[in-house]
This record gives sequence, C-alpha cells and structure tokens, in this order.
Amino acid sequence: MSTFAPKPSLSASLSRDFPASIVVFMVALPLCMGIAVASGVPAELGLVTGVVGGVVVGLIGGSPLQVSGPAAGLAVVVFEIVREHGLEMLGPILLLAGALQIAAGLLGLGKWFKVISPAVVHGMLAGIGVLIVVVQLHVLIDGAPLPNALESLIAIPAAFGDVVRLTTVKGPAALAVGLTTILAMIAWERLRPANLRLIPGALVGVAAGTALAAVFALPIKRVEIPESILGGLNLTDAAGLAGLMAPGPLLAAVIIAVIASAETMLSAAAVDKMHAGPRTAYDRELSAQGVGNAICGALGALPMTGVIVRSSANVQAGAVSRWSAVLHGLWILAFVAAVPWALEVVPAAALAGILIVTGWRLVSVQHARGLFRRHGALPAAVWAATLIVVVAVDLLTGVLVGLALAGIEILPHLKRRYLVVRRHETADGGVEMRLAGAATFLQLPQLEKELAAVPEGATVTLRTSHLSYIDHTTSEMIADWAERRTGGTRMPVDRSAPGHERRLASALPA
Repeated sequence: MSTFAPKPSLSASLSRDFPASIVVFMVALPLCMGIAVASGVPAELGLVTGVVGGVVVGLIGGSPLQVSGPAAGLAVVVFEIVREHGLEMLGPILLLAGALQIAAGLLGLGKWFKVISPAVVHGMLAGIGVLIVVVQLHVLIDGAPLPNALESLIAIPAAFGDVVRLTTVKGPAALAVGLTTILAMIAWERLRPANLRLIPGALVGVAAGTALAAVFALPIKRVEIPESILGGLNLTDAAGLAGLMAPGPLLAAVIIAVIASAETMLSAAAVDKMHAGPRTAYDRELSAQGVGNAICGALGALPMTGVIVRSSANVQAGAVSRWSAVLHGLWILAFVAAVPWALEVVPAAALAGILIVTGWRLVSVQHARGLFRRHGALPAAVWAATLIVVVAVDLLTGVLVGLALAGIEILPHLKRRYLVVRRHETADGGVEMRLAGAATFLQLPQLEKELAAVPEGATVTLRTSHLSYIDHTTSEMIADWAERRTGGTRMPVDRSAPGHERRLASALPA
C-alpha cells in the first residue's frame, strides 16, 4: 500500500536535494541547448528557459518534484512561429500563452486538461518526435533545417547521398560526430555501472561527440553563445504586443498554452506515480507554468512545460522537495555565467544526435501497442491518425483530428451520459465502490473526486458490472489511481460481465 512520507527538515532535504540537483543539471544542460537549436533559436534562449523553469516554477509550482524547462514537444511549434512571424514575435506570443495558463489555473481548469484522451496526447507527441527526427537528420550532417517536414523528408536521400559521395568535408565529419554521440548515449544507458547510474546518457553522448570533434579539429558547426547570456535576449516591447492583434499570433498563443498545459499535466501525473510524497496540486502547477512562460515571454526565451525526462531523473536521484529543481536552475545560470566558452566547443551535430534519440523515444510505438492490447483498435487508430496528420499537415490539425476521433468513440454512449458512483464501507472496514452508467472522459472530474475521497490505507473493491461503457481515458485514470494506492498490487475488480470490465482489469496494475 502506498504511504506518504513525513515532510523532511530543510537540512535533511538539502542533503538529498543537493546531489539530485547536480544530476538534473547534467541532464538539463544538453537538452536545453539542443531543444533551442531544434526550435530554430539561439541556444542561450533554451538555457534562459531552463533557469526560469528551475528557479521560478520550482519555487511556486504545485508539483514539488517535477522539473520544468524547454520541451521537445514544443520545438516544432516554436520553429513554425519563428519561421512565420519572426523571432521578435516569439516573446509576445509566449507572454500571452503564459497569461492564458495563469487564468486557467485560477479558474480551476487544471483538472480538465487530464480529460484529453491519452491517445491524442501520445499521438501528438509521436508526431512531434517524427518531425524532430526528420529535421535533425539534416543538422546531423551539418546542414540546415528546411521550411517544413515534408520538404525535409524528401530531401534526406539527396543530402545523405552527398555525404556518401564525399562531396563535402563537413557532412561526413558532422555525421561521424553525430553517430558517435548517439552510440555513446545509448551504450552508456545500457551498460553503465551501477555506481555511475546517475550520470545521464545525454551528457556522455555530447561529451563523446565533442571530444571527437576537438581531437581531430573537425571543421563543423559549433554552438554559438554570446559573451553574456543577457546579450542574446530579445525583450518583448510595445510593438511586439501590438502584433498580438493579428489572428496568427493569437492562435499560436492558444496552441502553446494548450499543448504546454496538457504536456505538463501528463508529466505531473507520471511523476506522482514515481514517489510517495505530496500529490500534484494541478491548478497551482498550471498557474505556476503560466508565470514561468510569461517571464520567458517577456525575456524572449523558449516556452516551458513540466518535462518527464528531467523529472524522472530528479526522482531517481533521490530528491525529496522542490529545492532540487530550484538548485538545478541556479547551476545552469552559474555554469553559463562562469564558463560560457565550454558550451561553444559543442558541435551542433552532437546536439542533433541527442535530439534524434529524444524524438525517436517520443514516438513510443510501445504505447500504441499497449492501447491496442488494453482498449481495442479505436484508441490505437486515434493515436495513429493524430501522428499522421501532425506530420503531414500541422500540429493543430492533427490534434483536432485526434480529438474528433476520440469523441466518436463515446457517441453511441451519450444517451447514458450520467455516471453514478456509490461508495460504502464493508463489514471488514474496507471500501466498496459501485459504478453505473457510462464512464467517459466527460465524467472524469466527478470520478476522480470520488476516488480521491477514499481513505488512505483502506482496501478498495471496484464493482463495474452495471457500467454500460468505459472509455480508455477513464480506464487509464483508474489504472493510475490504483497503481498509486497499491504500489503495483492488483486491486480486486468485479469481472461478472464481459467486454469493458475485462479491459479495465487488464489496465490495472498486475
């Protein structure tokens, strides 16, 4: 049974948070730069977002062990904004997106981001992962990203053909650095000794690629960092704010706010499953993300979200409070201020290698297989359709198509749109919950509230024989709740009827 640890003293907390913050810093540094490069902006803007995400959101956020910073999931969005509206409009758009997140948190809308179908969210992330890989393959051979993904995809054979024919020196040299980075990263993550498990693969990969480029003095692109990190900022001014009156920037702000919020809520829910400490206060976390994004917008930096890679590293490194996230932001600031020259020796191809691995992992075909196995063909089709449209058309269209298809899933059950939850104590002191009606994402906040009211430590039996239907969004939420409460032990489920109940049972922890 999951238990909640008592709040540690500040000295005890720092004794664990301090080393954890070093680990998170080592994970965050190459990712902050790489995501900035993938977004088509200077690397220092990613570092600024890492600092703000660590220090500001770390102090005021509602998910103490979640780490915030630039996210690969928004790289494609930012790239398109910069291409269509210019770098000078990124700040105003992000400032408005942050304001929308603050308002959403204050209005108590945080819980509603969790009703978005996981198939749509993961399909969107998978599509973004494909886009990142396609674009970064050009950077891997010292080329420049093309205006859109389809052009980049079509141009890949010719670009790599030039490398194979050795028509340039830079292409093969950059490819060697990029492949060295990828191989070193993957090999380290699979073979690293137990006593060095906290050293991240991304850092090892970048170090290996940088060392190769330095030893052989390879004539390839390096990261460009200004003498002062403040010198690279593009502060938002009145002219930029006036540009928000146009439909394009307004829509871009809404897209960033929605995607950043959904990704943050998804990450926070995942982080909650990793530890036994305080649960996420979703509305507070949403508003804190808005404050962070508003600050980044004022500074002209990258957007941020709660990020699962850095957050999981934080938990695994033993962090127990928000001070680990705060300190990691301070380490980024100190590093950039003290030794900026150390960043300028990093090859762009090495960062591309890290991003190709990151993008590939976002695709997560295993998630699609799990959707099909646990919930049937329709959720898996939603995932695939969202991915394909994101890649072939654009991000917004892909998400809208995914949401529409997810809505089709519940149409036959709207006539029983009410969910009835009966909760009572059993003779042995446990709790029995009976669900009746249709359990869809429309009733998710109601069901979540009922589940949260179950006393800690109580044995829970969930009876679902009177449910006419349960969608995969609700099923995933129940599975997450059960896993947190049981620590992975299977929870009793009424299997007296076929179909949706067996699917729910298969989703619960084994």
